Amino acid sequence: MKCLSLRRLAALAAMAASLCAHAGNQKEEALADSVRLALARSISDARPPKPEFPDIEERIKYLHWLGEMSERLKKRLPDMQVRREFLQTAWYEAKRAGLDPAMVLGLIQVESGFRKYAVSHVGAHGYMQVMPFWTRVIGDGDRRKLFNMQTNLRYGCSILRLYLDMEKGDLYLALGRYNGSRGRPEYPNAVLAAWKRWEFKQ
Repeated sequence: MKCLSLRRLAALAAMAASLCAHAGNQKEEALADSVRLALARSISDARPPKPEFPDIEERIKYLHWLGEMSERLKKRLPDMQVRREFLQTAWYEAKRAGLDPAMVLGLIQVESGFRKYAVSHVGAHGYMQVMPFWTRVIGDGDRRKLFNMQTNLRYGCSILRLYLDMEKGDLYLALGRYNGSRGRPEYPNAVLAAWKRWEFKQ
């Protein structure tokens, strides 16, 4: 009986570990008021993630991208509607922040393995492993919202954009800062490798 309960505890521990993300963490830094306010405005923009296209060719290209990425993501997100909504939102938020959607997908793969409710050992939340202090700094303080898909992707993309600007466009250093490992190669290299898996060549 004792042996059975030890096995059960071990199984539960393994299950809990599999739900945890093994990401690093962003550090809370002093931000200029103008930067903080700009980020807060960006986060609070309530418009739904509906992409707009200048012409039909761009729309067709996007639809091809959506179909191809949906096929690649099928094993990780089996539900078609969830997968489609996730990809539409990831594309929208990446473009909105001036980021390559393939890079954002690579970062999500490394950070959370596409798990919506992933929590790291340092408390980072959701797909893009956003640290809860950001909800206090630029949001309304409700960390539970980081498990909302669009909110999480919007925070993550906005924060990465901030770090890119802080690092004057140096993606390697910006990724390190995002992960709390600035200057070390492991995390940026992992994201850059994952990024290649999500590139779309039409």
